Amino acid sequence: MRSSLARDAVPDESGVGAVLTTGAVARVLGVSPATVRSWERRYGIGPARREDGRHRRWTPGDVATIQEMCRLAALGVPPAEAARSALDARGTKPADVAPPAPVRLVGGRTPGGRDALPLGEVRQECRGLARAAVRLDAPAVAQRLAAALEEYGLVTAWEEIIMPTLHAVGRKWATAGERYIEVEHLLSWQVSCALRRLSETPPEGTGLAAVLLACTPEEQHSLPLEALAAGLAQRALPVRMFGPALPAGALSDAVRRLGPAVVVLWSQSRSTAQPELARRVSGIGWGVKGARQHPHLLLAGPGWAGTALGTGWGRLTGLRPALHSIESRLLA
Repeated sequence: MRSSLARDAVPDESGVGAVLTTGAVARVLGVSPATVRSWERRYGIGPARREDGRHRRWTPGDVATIQEMCRLAALGVPPAEAARSALDARGTKPADVAPPAPVRLVGGRTPGGRDALPLGEVRQECRGLARAAVRLDAPAVAQRLAAALEEYGLVTAWEEIIMPTLHAVGRKWATAGERYIEVEHLLSWQVSCALRRLSETPPEGTGLAAVLLACTPEEQHSLPLEALAAGLAQRALPVRMFGPALPAGALSDAVRRLGPAVVVLWSQSRSTAQPELARRVSGIGWGVKGARQHPHLLLAGPGWAGTALGTGWGRLTGLRPALHSIESRLLA
């Protein structure tokens, strides 16, 4: 991470040390600069010090504050409350910032009749996305996904808009027999297309070993892994995505051929988790005798719950910490 931020560090004359641009802070958090600016408008969380006529500059203390907000949000704390807690911990309020505007949530009784999705209390964008999906209006779904990713960045759009809507669709068809499966398929396909567009341009000549992403052999659900692939591509980190249900032999061959620094194995349910496969993958080595290298194995997804971690293994618990953990390992 040090090398990814060094080019954006600006000497600061106040004696607090090097400061960062908003773009650099966005890369630290795994979101777009527009999202960082949106958080400042909504929640009042931003640089504590401003200078007229200059771009915003983030001190280490400012960065620590917004990272604390993200940490709390990843644990399920509502963003506005997470921001207040982070600001209280800092003990100051950002200068010249208007009181944060609350995020518009729609809760209570679900409007839209019996075909509406059980969204609960969510962002307004979830409501529009769900309505378009229920209508099977693919162009509208695609447009709303693109708008959410542009406005909020990948991580926030994934955590606060895309995932709540996908979960609502799953709950709906789970209680309605065979109905609404077509809604889930359409929405999942459009999400997949949107995520792939984010990672169409691979990084060139980074000199870093690749990150290998794959589902276990019987796992068909790959959207969370596709979101991780998109986030890594946005950070210009080399990634090889193999998608759902990669056979065990093919996975082993790919690890030997690529020599990846990190292997991420996704399992959605315990029925698809294969601890023995994980052990075999972590034991694959390459390189000359006496200097063999092995991948760092990261288990991702709820299917691995209860699986004991072996030497050199780790577990990923969400998109934001996953991006941070992988980037830190590659750039260390």
